[in-house]
Amino acid sequence: MKDMAYGTRRIRVVLAGTIAALLALQVSIWAQGRGGGEPALPRTPRGLAPIDLTGYWVSLVTQDWRYRMIAGAKGDFPGIPLNAEGRRVGNEWDPVRDEATGEQCRAYGAAGIMRLPTRLHITWEDDATLKVETDFGTQTRLFRFGDPPAPAPPSWQGTSVASWDLVARGRAGGLKVVTTNMRMGYLRRNGPPYSAKAVLTEFYDVVREPDGTPYLIFMGIVEDPTYLNGTAMFSAQFKKQADASGWNPTPCAAG
Repeated sequence: MKDMAYGTRRIRVVLAGTIAALLALQVSIWAQGRGGGEPALPRTPRGLAPIDLTGYWVSLVTQDWRYRMIAGAKGDFPGIPLNAEGRRVGNEWDPVRDEATGEQCRAYGAAGIMRLPTRLHITWEDDATLKVETDFGTQTRLFRFGDPPAPAPPSWQGTSVASWDLVARGRAGGLKVVTTNMRMGYLRRNGPPYSAKAVLTEFYDVVREPDGTPYLIFMGIVEDPTYLNGTAMFSAQFKKQADASGWNPTPCAAG
């Protein structure tokens, strides 16, 4: 009997200790999520974002001004590794024909739009989709995290799959976007082409000046087996705006 009483008391002690530990864990979780500080963010792409890309941004044209602000001359394609077929197609550029055939947005597709003198408005469409709107050409890009969406017809902005690029630069931060399924377009406004087989890989990051002013840094890489004999690389910078001042959506225009 004495041994049974001792065993019963021991079981009660163990159970009491286990229940106390579980209650302490529950209180700790509750405190972290509600009463003990900021609520824990959901583990969604939006909640895990290492940088804030949202807001209004204006393009800073600090390089290649004559190719970004105006259309260059026909056949003037320095810095773009066009193959023979790409140069042939580029030399046939005709902005009047593009307007007449409804192809005036060829320079505003995903592989060209970020280098144009545009403003951006970036928002979260949902917890797994970043929306990037441009006022130059009135385009909308959707950067979707996770599995690629269902197949769709090719479009100017294509299909973009995004991921947080957390280790490529040895620190937390950065967005990587891979875009396919694009319509044939132009890398510049004077006709150097990319085909529907092109793959666009982009990297976005945010840096701050000593005064706290945010800048969006962009780099793009285009690979195209149809019109390029190497990779076309380009970059751009955007300064964050306090509000929508200067936002002026305008339609595509050839040339």
